[in-house]
Amino acid sequence: MIKKTDLKSIEAKEVAPGVRGKFAHSDNMTMAWWEIDEGALLPAHSHEHEQVVNVVEGTLEIRSEDKTWTLEPGCVLVLPGGVPHEARGVTFCRVIDAFCPAREDYK
Repeated sequence: MIKKTDLKSIEAKEVAPGVRGKFAHSDNMTMAWWEIDEGALLPAHSHEHEQVVNVVEGTLEIRSEDKTWTLEPGCVLVLPGGVPHEARGVTFCRVIDAFCPAREDYK
């Protein structure tokens, strides 16, 4: 089934202080459009979903497995499912994530 969604009609959900997302879902994946405030932290967590992180604006830092990646516009990071990670807005940033399978917790 083809489904059109207008992001302007989706209410943002705050998943951690300063971390707000809008979500669109298909049967098999979830797309997330994030706004992350400077200094905001998404604490360490893991999930079954493979996650592809795409920074559109600003600088995002992701820590996982004793490594830290600093991502700027144009950077993409692939996180396998089940891998603990955390994210921090170094500056205000906009990020688009793709999750597979779909995130039921974001519906």
